[in-house]
Amino acid sequence: MEPIIEAINVEKFFQQPEGNRIQVIAPTSLSIYPGAIVALLGPSGSGKSTMLRMLTGLATPSAGQVLWHGKQLDGEIPHVAIVFQSFALFPWLTVLDNVEAPLVARGMGAVERHKRALRMLDTVGLDGFETAYPKELSGGMKQRVGFARAMVVEPEVLFMDEPFSALDVLTAETLRGELLELWLNRKMPISTIFIVTHNIEEAVLLADRVIVLGRNPGRIRADFQIPLSHPRERKAPEFVEFVDYIYTVMTQPDAEVAPPPQPLGQATVAAAPRPERKYTMLPHARPGGIAGLLELLADRGGRDDLYHLAEQLRLEVDDLLPITEAAVLLGFATLDKGDAHITADGMKYAEAGILQRKELFRDAALAHIALFQQVDQTLRAKTNHTIPLEFFRDVLDEYFSEEELERQLETVLDWGRYAEIFDYDSHTGRMVLSEPGTDHAEVAAQ
Repeated sequence: MEPIIEAINVEKFFQQPEGNRIQVIAPTSLSIYPGAIVALLGPSGSGKSTMLRMLTGLATPSAGQVLWHGKQLDGEIPHVAIVFQSFALFPWLTVLDNVEAPLVARGMGAVERHKRALRMLDTVGLDGFETAYPKELSGGMKQRVGFARAMVVEPEVLFMDEPFSALDVLTAETLRGELLELWLNRKMPISTIFIVTHNIEEAVLLADRVIVLGRNPGRIRADFQIPLSHPRERKAPEFVEFVDYIYTVMTQPDAEVAPPPQPLGQATVAAAPRPERKYTMLPHARPGGIAGLLELLADRGGRDDLYHLAEQLRLEVDDLLPITEAAVLLGFATLDKGDAHITADGMKYAEAGILQRKELFRDAALAHIALFQQVDQTLRAKTNHTIPLEFFRDVLDEYFSEEELERQLETVLDWGRYAEIFDYDSHTGRMVLSEPGTDHAEVAAQ
């Protein structure tokens, strides 16, 4: 079978003024074949949406090439359509006009586009709402309009960028079921669906094939088939086994990828060697969230399955993983095959009072995280024990993109101030060594 889309060693990076290169996606190759729902999973910052944009022609790879039926795009947009999470409807147009909009752009005659738009609205269950405006619709109905607008152009590949993440749980579940019903009953004039998601259950529920990305830089960690017939039962052992497997892949970014539970056809792709970095990317989790996770693990006898934990807490993977990664980074927990285990230090932290937790967090950050070690050493080396935050912005600039740099600095300030490693004066933009007996106001003014 010939692929519809081929990405050959595509890479995305941003060149810094001083000559350094921030790599967002490492050289990656993948092929999209007809007749399947493909889910692209990965934590925040892994480049899921960037990969989607390169595959659709909306973004140009920094290196490598994207082929459409064996031919390079060369600036042409392939025959695809995209459904976005933010609905992206024109508020001044009616539902019918919104669905007709891409056909107008293609120069289709009024009669034909009107018929086709009405047929698509009927397909997604919006018959009778043709003259309504987006402001009159619920979130689920707006997304149905988005589905109809994407399908009305009869694309060969339908791309969906986290299409259910902006909806409430029940509405999202209903739309997933409706999408699957349309696909299985061949009511969609589409050859392939490519869905970007951070929801592991959603991927296992819908997809025939799952691709898992790692991050920093983005790269394929695993690529495998899910040979389960539809409809899929969430509590079925084989369903849970796939969910646990994906959790394991995503929570062990440097471990060798084991084969999936029931491999079929598509082989697992081992992780590319991870480039050495002086500074580990800090997970974007707050100390309170880390403490809450450790308390839950302590209450559950010291361990719990991440899949069950997320289900009980009604958390998405993008909410739970950073908290778990932070606990592991600080030495408060370990991960093994999708299970989180609290360590002795983590148990001590969970049982400690407020002041002792600060001390334990401080000790852990200085013991395990190179950046906090450098901050502490730098402040101690200065005679006035203070330095501008801008200094560390320049240090980290060559390792992270501009957006990620700001997130890293926000986490550094949050953790460092909580653990009383340093204080920060937002007016002067200076970090001050936090030591008993130090007059921080006087030091900051120097």
